[in-house]
Amino acid sequence: MRDITAKSVKLNRDLDKMLEQALERDLLVRIGWGKQGDEKPKNGEFGVITHLPENSRVLLLGELGECAGAMNDGGTFTLQGGCGSMLGAFQNSGRITIEKDAGDRAGLKMTGGEIIVQGSVGDETGAQMKDGFVFVRGHAGKATGASMQGGTIVIQGNTGNEVGRGMIGGKIIVSGSCPPPGEGAEVRSIESSEIDQLSEHLEPLGFYIDSDALVIVPNEEGPPLAELPEYSISEGFERITLVPSARERLSLHSKIDNGMPIYPAGQDENQLTAPLPWIIETETLQNKSGRHLDIQPGLVKTQPRANDLLLISEDNLLEAAGLIGNCSGMVLDLREMPAINDAEIEAILVSLYSRMSDDSLVFLKDSVSRVEHLFRLVVDLDLDGALVDVASVGGSLAPAALPRIGLVSQAMNIPKQGRRILLELDETPSAEDLIIAISAGCTGVVAPPPSDDVESGLIWLDGTIKGWMLELGISELNQLTRRNLRALDHDTAAISGLRLIGYDRPLPMWLKN
Repeated sequence: MRDITAKSVKLNRDLDKMLEQALERDLLVRIGWGKQGDEKPKNGEFGVITHLPENSRVLLLGELGECAGAMNDGGTFTLQGGCGSMLGAFQNSGRITIEKDAGDRAGLKMTGGEIIVQGSVGDETGAQMKDGFVFVRGHAGKATGASMQGGTIVIQGNTGNEVGRGMIGGKIIVSGSCPPPGEGAEVRSIESSEIDQLSEHLEPLGFYIDSDALVIVPNEEGPPLAELPEYSISEGFERITLVPSARERLSLHSKIDNGMPIYPAGQDENQLTAPLPWIIETETLQNKSGRHLDIQPGLVKTQPRANDLLLISEDNLLEAAGLIGNCSGMVLDLREMPAINDAEIEAILVSLYSRMSDDSLVFLKDSVSRVEHLFRLVVDLDLDGALVDVASVGGSLAPAALPRIGLVSQAMNIPKQGRRILLELDETPSAEDLIIAISAGCTGVVAPPPSDDVESGLIWLDGTIKGWMLELGISELNQLTRRNLRALDHDTAAISGLRLIGYDRPLPMWLKN
């Protein structure tokens, strides 16, 4: 963990402890000053002062990085300094005041509350916001209010190009120079009633709006709507079979271990143990029970158990801080997040990891079509592993995902670094699916449970996997390799690089590489 990352995590954990006492006594939490009042400003911490609870009050001195005050849930945060991108992103309620400049995407996807910036801001301020109020005393970059659905943005200074691009609701008020609005927006003069309404927000701050200010609103035609393509899997592992390679079959009384330990990267303890190499993906497993199900981990969106991983997306980002401490780790789904850069991804992870124990697992999830970017992030951010969704746009072929994952994994040294790769399928896995995934170098499979009896399904899988292991001559799943896999037809061998059954070697096109 980098030094600045460790400082950010420590700041969040210290703040959580201070807030408990401050809320009980209605006190302001001051950060950046010593006990004698001497200044000790923060410098560069990111993903901090997030998820502030209702009625909390925090005053901080210093310069912060990305996601300062993000996911605010009713607190009041004043920053005597400036910050990086995504100030107050995903804010639900509360108030944030910053005395200097902020970076790009301030107020991204906020749904309520106020953000006051007394300096200037970067690009895409208030992008995709649904409600709330953003005031900028200085200037704003390009695409202010892009795709906003509601709320109000006030810019006292100048704005960059394409203001209001793609907006379908809300309004943007600009006192300074304003170029022609972006696609889907139009400009008009401000009305006296709007000036009166804004005065309620601005007069207590000592600000005002000129009568010649411009208002940008959605036009009647609206922006062209983008229909995102669907992700799916066209073909699973049906055309791949298992062979024993050079091993002799084991006797029926042999000791078989078909469990799946997932260790934090670089550690050989504090593992998450799964009796089967399958993490059950569902909304929650709290309302289900059984001898096998109770100890089988899940990937859930809410109400996690102690042995579950929590799937983080934009939908549960706000409430995640209250859930994350109750489980074994988290998986941040990049497909279900806005388009954000590496530093912003790390800031969101820090804001959540601060609420977890040090041995908790942290994974990133994305489609196999972006596996190079996914694995690079896992290595650069020093995470425990990656969850690769086999589904891709237009329908993927699962056998084709195996060599792509394997080649990128080897190129980036993922296995030797102790990082884990999980494979996500869209249907309940068979025993063969689980063994194929492990033979291809993955740690296990993430997939939904059967629609009927999950406990019975786990019992059946346990027996079937053990039967296959006896036949393949292996006592532990980590003894499986690609040599145990065979493609049943030429097409599958061509896209997977596996040995063709009967031919017992890869096709020449793979041997050349």
